[in-house]
Amino acid sequence: MRDRLTGKNTLGRFKSIQSVFFLSMSILLLCAVMIVTAVSLRYTRGSIFENSSMYTQTIISQLNQNIDSYINYMENIADMLACSEDVQEYLFGEAGEECQERLLRQFDTILESRKDIRNVGIISVNGQALINDGTVQVNENLDLTTQEWYTDALENETTASVSSSHVQHVVEGERSWVITLSQGVENTSGSEAGVVFIDLNYSAISELCDQSNIGDTGYVFILDPEGNIVYHPHQQQLYNELQTENTELVMTAESDTVQTGSGSGEKLYCISRSENTGWLVAGCMDVSSLLADSNRAQSIYVLTAILLVAAALLVSSIISRNITLPISRLRDSMAKVQEGDFTAAELPVPSENEIGSLTVSFNVMTRKIQEMMAQMVREQEEKRKLELRALQSQINPHFLYNTLDSIIWMAEGKKNEEVVIMTSSLARLFRQSISNEDEVVPLMREVEYARNYLTIQKMRFKDKLEFRIDVAPDILNVPMIKLVLQPIIENAIYHGLKVKENKGLLLVTGRREGENVVIRIMDDGVGMDKETLSHIFERHKVNYQSNGVGVYNVQKRLQLYYGSRYGIRYESCPGEGTTAIITIPLKLDREGSRSPGESGGSHEEA
Repeated sequence: MRDRLTGKNTLGRFKSIQSVFFLSMSILLLCAVMIVTAVSLRYTRGSIFENSSMYTQTIISQLNQNIDSYINYMENIADMLACSEDVQEYLFGEAGEECQERLLRQFDTILESRKDIRNVGIISVNGQALINDGTVQVNENLDLTTQEWYTDALENETTASVSSSHVQHVVEGERSWVITLSQGVENTSGSEAGVVFIDLNYSAISELCDQSNIGDTGYVFILDPEGNIVYHPHQQQLYNELQTENTELVMTAESDTVQTGSGSGEKLYCISRSENTGWLVAGCMDVSSLLADSNRAQSIYVLTAILLVAAALLVSSIISRNITLPISRLRDSMAKVQEGDFTAAELPVPSENEIGSLTVSFNVMTRKIQEMMAQMVREQEEKRKLELRALQSQINPHFLYNTLDSIIWMAEGKKNEEVVIMTSSLARLFRQSISNEDEVVPLMREVEYARNYLTIQKMRFKDKLEFRIDVAPDILNVPMIKLVLQPIIENAIYHGLKVKENKGLLLVTGRREGENVVIRIMDDGVGMDKETLSHIFERHKVNYQSNGVGVYNVQKRLQLYYGSRYGIRYESCPGEGTTAIITIPLKLDREGSRSPGESGGSHEEA
């Protein structure tokens, strides 16, 4: 009882609650520091080791990704050569000097741009070969069937194979340590086969590994799926048995990190496996070097803990609850607004101080932003509808005059059946063009519109135009914005087929490809060069001499409505023709998901 009274008298000697609070917090702080110190002394070593291990694992994983990117780049080079028509002609055909010169120029470009490539060449099973600058000779004493990079490429012609490090014997008089990337070349006209190979020296991989800093004594090495060493910084010492590496432990490890040894010889291996090459990238470090600064780390840990506890007790208890709570609410509301959620943006005003004024301003700002966004959505929707109405009203007078002249000419020539066909097609064309229907129509309406237009143009240009329409039945009810096919078809006629000397063919196809609908408009007209093709979507290239719509406006409407992933893509070759590829989604999310209909097909030839 007396002890309890003594405690009360001790606290009562302080004249303010602040003093009592300070004394109490000081005692708590002292206890906290003692506990933190004890915990830090016990667990700092493990924490430092774990953090170092995670850091090293991150570096090794990043290095693995960098090596994959490097190998992928080299695989692209090998694939480009394997798919080259010049390679086919040289290995399996009757190659001329021009073919060989083109291949040697490609080899020279590769060797000049990539100093880490030792050799690049092609070789067939019948002995036909071309390597580097064409002057080097193939080693006559080498049996290619004993070379793993050669046999692997022949067995798997579709993908590239990457060998482990080895001495390359394929070039006469050369014995260099390389990593060989090879890919099979399938003879498209016979049973023979060939191989494209690229010999990589260690410069690029060595630079990537050297850039990975995992401590003063740490190093990185690479193993292939069979456990053979692809790269090691002390490779010569390993082959001379002056140094050993525990590759079996690394290959059989079930986790990304594994420890071996004890005391000063304890080592830590961090491992990353590549799904692309099958290689295993491992980083090796001495555990003793990781923990060399553990004492200093413990001191820093204790000091930091003291500062953090003091700051938390003195600042958080007195100030943070009154200040940080409304700020936190404001922060959370801002995060929701940033994500586009305005439902919880309105905050209650906590007080009349600066935070209250800030809250009021934030509420006003979010309301205005919400109103502006809603207004922008309405304006964009209205703008798109107005643009569609404008497009519907842009009926080319020259096309109308020429069509009517053709009708008059056929009527004078007593070609009544042709007059009926052209007049009915023109009527249907104008009925759909100037109708006030929705912005989106089934694909079959667009196809019918294109068919009427092509029927008229075929009758006008009898010696210039043939057309076929082949659209799969399962996509005819897919919703599509209006007036897309006709402008592209008109562009193909006037710029591809009309200027062609003989009769041209225009083919319209439509198919489902995955979750998309792909429509191709192909002509065998004069085509376009790369320069013209690169500027086809520029606004100043709009064809106002035809219907004023042009591919620019069609592309803009498609991407505004469906998104930037969709629209028109052109492929063209001068003298061979042009293909316009229109891609739209199978389901139209803007108005709810819609599935394609089951109505009849559309297949017409003219």
